Amino acid sequence: MYQFLNGMERKTRIVNLDPANEILPYPTDISILELISLEDTMENLQLGPNGGIIYCMEYLADNMDWLEGKLKECGDDYIVFDCPGQVELYTHNDAMKRILNKLEKIGYRLELPHVNVLSKIDLIESYGRLPMSLDFYTNVQDLSFLQYHLSQDPFLKRFQQLNKALCDLIEDFGLVGFETLCIQDKESVTKVVRAIDKAGGYIFGGLEEANESIFMAAMRTASEWDNVVQDVQEMYLENSGPHEDLERFAREYRMEEEEEQGDSVPERKEGEKKVTFADE
Repeated sequence: MYQFLNGMERKTRIVNLDPANEILPYPTDISILELISLEDTMENLQLGPNGGIIYCMEYLADNMDWLEGKLKECGDDYIVFDCPGQVELYTHNDAMKRILNKLEKIGYRLELPHVNVLSKIDLIESYGRLPMSLDFYTNVQDLSFLQYHLSQDPFLKRFQQLNKALCDLIEDFGLVGFETLCIQDKESVTKVVRAIDKAGGYIFGGLEEANESIFMAAMRTASEWDNVVQDVQEMYLENSGPHEDLERFAREYRMEEEEEQGDSVPERKEGEKKVTFADE
């Protein structure tokens, strides 16, 4: 990504916030290793890898003046933050939250908007064939297919009601979608960068001579990329044909559920009036 952005003549600064990244394939302008390293922390405090990373991030959160000073030297350059991937830092610890809150106070906006990316898409079938076609995962539509697939696993079947509630929540809001990324594929990287530029407002800022007008950028839709997911599936998935059997079974599963719900509706008692709405 660093090479790609600089190839676009976009002045890019890389900020490494992962204390475990001691050997990087790209140059960094700012690195947490200048402040604290995972190896030293584990050795001096007798901590394991996870405990060491949590300690390092808490140490950074307590010493944000160091990071603020470094960021001021970057000026108006395009900044990419490389953050640690341990999920515990985002679910069970507030260090990353404190770091983001501090950055927000000095003008950065790092939580919203966001772009979800399915990276390493070329390795997506390393553990077997996908139960659904790729566009099902990127568009996240009609999750009854997913409910059916989960219900076939004896262990996951006991969470059927929870899975249904989560699927309904996702479909009601309609805010979840994914871009695909193979870092070796120029077209794939271009698509992700353009999605990020639009979501973050970079294309509206006039920061590059080649930027489009605000009107053209705002009016652009995803239509020009409509066939990209299908192309990605054909390129990287060995079984690129439609998953007709599973999708047919999933439709039948959904119809059965709807019938069960219809049967459970109580009949009106004699004398009760049916309330109707304008669109009925």
